Parts: sequence; structure tokens; C-alpha cells
Amino acid sequence: MQNKAIILIFVFATLLFSCQQNKQFSSYTSISNGWNKKQSVAYKFVAPDTINPYNLYINLRTTNDYSFNNLFLVVELNHPYGKVTKDTLEYKMANLSGELLGSGFSSVKEHKLWFRGFDNSFVFSENGPYKVQIQHAMRLRGETKGITLLKGIIDVGFSIESLEKQ
Repeated sequence: MQNKAIILIFVFATLLFSCQQNKQFSSYTSISNGWNKKQSVAYKFVAPDTINPYNLYINLRTTNDYSFNNLFLVVELNHPYGKVTKDTLEYKMANLSGELLGSGFSSVKEHKLWFRGFDNSFVFSENGPYKVQIQHAMRLRGETKGITLLKGIIDVGFSIESLEKQ
């Protein structure tokens, strides 16, 4: 019985290590009492290199208080020498029955959303410090003013992963 427990711990540790091995950067920011539309979540990081391709992700943790089928985000990527790219992105957050997508067995769901790398390999164009800023852009149908306080998102994160070796 003790050998089975040791083997199980070894397998779990191996899986955990292998999942983390390709992460170049990963960080989360907690959101308490709703995500204010004026609150931008920002991360500074240094480009791993300008040769290899990477996948860039926006990571969210949501609860059942998130009451929308989709999510609109404005994401700005500031390059080291002044270039800025800004995108408005839409993500599907729930299935047709209203159940939140994402992983997790509890009321908290983890969402790993593509930012860069899904359609074309993303290669950093410049060495040096980058900054990514993430802000929600949700609004109710027929209204021009955004939702002031977006409920149900408890963490906003950003990660960079090297492509897995095939």
C-alpha cells in the first residue's frame, strides 16, 4: 500500500513538473468584489528570446456569479521600443445551456484563453521588457455605457508558454 502511495506521488509530481516546464511567465491578479471597467490588470515581463515561437494566454478564474455567455477584453501589448498593439477580443465563456466552460470540478472554473499564437506562431520582435494590459469591455445589449462592475471573475492572469517539442 505504501509503495502505491509513493508511485502515485511520483506520477503526480512528474505531471506537475512537465506541465510547468514550458511556461516562461505566469502570473495572476486577484479581483475582489467585481472587476471595475476602469481597472486594467497589467503585467511586465522580459521577452524570453526573439527566435522561438510562443503561445500567449489570458487566464481567468470565474465563479457562477459570472452571468454572461461571452467576454469582451481589450488587451494592449507594449513593446520595448514604443510599438503598441491593442486588440478587442471576444471569448465564449458558457455553453448553450449556460454552464460555464473551463476546467475545474468546483464552482470555480479556470479559463485559458488564447491571446497570441493560435493562428500564427508568435515570435517576440524585440528583446527587452514588455507590458501587457488587460481590461474588460462588457456592456449590456443596447447600451453604450459599459458594465461598471463585472461580477464573477475572481482572478485575471497572463502566461507565456514555449511551444511543446513534437
